[in-house]
Amino acid sequence: MRKKDIEFITVTEITKKAGVSRSTFYLHYDSVYELFSETVENLNNQFINSFGIKFPLEITNREDAFLITEKFLVPYLNFCKENKRILKLVYQKPQLFDRKTAYKKMYDTIFYPAISQFIKDENQKVYNLEFFTQGVVGIIHKWIELDCVDEIEEVIKIIKNCIGYDG
Repeated sequence: MRKKDIEFITVTEITKKAGVSRSTFYLHYDSVYELFSETVENLNNQFINSFGIKFPLEITNREDAFLITEKFLVPYLNFCKENKRILKLVYQKPQLFDRKTAYKKMYDTIFYPAISQFIKDENQKVYNLEFFTQGVVGIIHKWIELDCVDEIEEVIKIIKNCIGYDG
């Protein structure tokens, strides 16, 4: 993916690089896209595990529900920076990947428990969750698109400023 777009990567190239046969590849995957989707799913699991905390979050008070603190944002942004190449591809080619499904675990284990501390009405929760996550994710997508040149601390300040968090 460093040298060419995913659309132009062949099974032969992958199997040659991995030192396996084409039949071994097809025993596990139907296509290059399926391999990449599994890679994205594995990245999501690594991301969730990078926090070093138990999921789903057991949030017992509103202070713990703020996911825009350094406790959450620093590991998140470090992970994004370390995996920016593959994340860029996911953002650039959303039609190839079902991001909603891929990120469902993050919503279920991180974002939903947090927003539930603030909003009890299920209908409002859905809209607020979408607004909050898409806003923060949008900032992070832009940061990745710009090759993560800004320092993590600066991105955290931008996120906090955009949502009016002064904690």
